[in-house]
Amino acid sequence: MAKLKTGRHTSAQKAARQALKHRWANLAAKEEAKSLAKSLLIALANKDAAKAKELLPKTVSVWSRIGRRNVVHHTMASRKIARLSRAVNRLLATPQ
Repeated sequence: MAKLKTGRHTSAQKAARQALKHRWANLAAKEEAKSLAKSLLIALANKDAAKAKELLPKTVSVWSRIGRRNVVHHTMASRKIARLSRAVNRLLATPQ
């Protein structure tokens, strides 16, 4: 059976298509994480403990996922999670 005629650079073309898809997916994941963190920081600034307590698990989940997938560096994601968690816990600990 004859071999199919493909060019030398078909794999490079496929890699370029995949890279573009990955780039857009990574960008969307980063935007989601940043928007969640921003809304959590707004809740903290407004001293809305209920909203902050509700948003923290979602935010932690998204940041840990993008850290695991190497969208952002895993230590950067851990640092972000730690700072947000500490801020929420500080807010919850203060008597209102």
